[in-house]
Amino acid sequence: MQEKIVILDFGSQYTQLIARRVRELNVYCEIHPYNRFSGVDPAVKGVILSGSPFSVRDQNAPQPDLSHIRGKIPLLGVCYGAQYIARESGGEVLASASREYGRANLRFIDPESVLFRGVSLNTQVWMSHGDTIEKIPEHFKITGSTGDVRVGAYEVPGENTYGIQFHPEVYHTVEGLTILRNFVVDICGCRQNWTPASFIETTVSELREKLRSDRVVLGLSGGIDSSVTAMLLHRAIGENLYCIFVDNGLLRKNEFRDVLDSYQHLGLNVIGVDARNEFYEGLKGVTDPEKKRKVIGRCFIDVFNREAHRISGVKWLAQGTIYPDVIESVSVNGPSSTIKSHHNVGGLPERMHLKVVEPLRLLFKDEVRKVGVALGMQEQLLKRHPFPGPGLGIRILGEVTPEKVMMTQEADDIYIRRLKESGLYDDVWQAGAILLPVQSVGVMGDERTYEYVVVLRAVTSTDGMTADWAHLPFEFLGKVSNEIINRVKGINRVVYDISSKPPATIEWE
Repeated sequence: MQEKIVILDFGSQYTQLIARRVRELNVYCEIHPYNRFSGVDPAVKGVILSGSPFSVRDQNAPQPDLSHIRGKIPLLGVCYGAQYIARESGGEVLASASREYGRANLRFIDPESVLFRGVSLNTQVWMSHGDTIEKIPEHFKITGSTGDVRVGAYEVPGENTYGIQFHPEVYHTVEGLTILRNFVVDICGCRQNWTPASFIETTVSELREKLRSDRVVLGLSGGIDSSVTAMLLHRAIGENLYCIFVDNGLLRKNEFRDVLDSYQHLGLNVIGVDARNEFYEGLKGVTDPEKKRKVIGRCFIDVFNREAHRISGVKWLAQGTIYPDVIESVSVNGPSSTIKSHHNVGGLPERMHLKVVEPLRLLFKDEVRKVGVALGMQEQLLKRHPFPGPGLGIRILGEVTPEKVMMTQEADDIYIRRLKESGLYDDVWQAGAILLPVQSVGVMGDERTYEYVVVLRAVTSTDGMTADWAHLPFEFLGKVSNEIINRVKGINRVVYDISSKPPATIEWE
């Protein structure tokens, strides 16, 4: 039985970050909407209540039933969670005289508090709330205060219930990981045995039990999620896994050949399908980004479905779904109103009438990479930048043609190759070339040109949810620009995108 911490989500932007910090401690945890957590099973060692955009004083504020938790297993309320526990116990929560947001320091820490064991007096914490706990119930005990917030932290003696009005999960709370460790390890008694190796062992065992001698089909993309999914399944069922890698004509230069070679070296049973013309035909005359996505997704499903049906006896479809996708589908506010259409295998289970297996559905992106390392996978697969499902189809703005694909592939190849040669590739989360539907005047030799503009995009990030534009050296950008303009026929201007996410997105379409 895998012990775990459960996080009840009240809609905070930081909820996933709490989970990631707990997992950094080698403790498994899950996120549940506060209104869809029915009870506690023996594996649950403790519960954390997240923050929330709501005020506990709002009429429609989330109001969980904690009767099956409090006094039975350890409970930690963070921000909204702390205010809710205090208010429901007879305390008073009021609007702050001024919004408490940003850095603060704990001027008082109860030296006897297990939650603050090893935490330095005056340590920096991060506040982010419009309300404050003005008064706690008589049986509560204040364990931390800042200069402006008297009840910065509290505990309920004899109950293993704790509350903090700051966010331990964010980077600006300097000793936040120590506080979380004190809760999940010292208070909850978690053994810190959830590691990539233990995940692999458990997952492979579960896959063998579930799939037995059934055949499974998997659509490979060359990305890390599908690659790690393939390796886990390969360990579990060997040759009963059939992988299909489709060349949609929108991959990077030589990617189809290079990725096929990488997979074959891993011993995987891979079928390569050249479907470039089918995709190009479907994209003729299509300029709207969402329509392009739908065309690409529909073509992929058609090709994949056709190839999969050539394999007899397939009962399962494997997908590289990861934990953020799962969380999004069961969020506090219900399923996401817009499904990301670049997840272009989205219609396959219904179309193919297969059962679905998702070995990575418990992992965040960075954890998938750690599992890949533990599986002994090649560095070139593990360190590849994320690449969108529709590929260059959404990096070529406007209509996609074979000629535009070739231009974009050549420019992108120069850019990515130079990033690697300059030692900059691993410093960047994602990079690529975007072809604009804009032509500009240029001069080459004695001739006037009227050719396309390419945008170079590079961002730094940890998970792609937020991203900053990468501050690449000007000298590097200058050399890449010169090489693209001199070598790629049809391009006479190169620009660099310095937009961050938000407000921009990483991709242009």
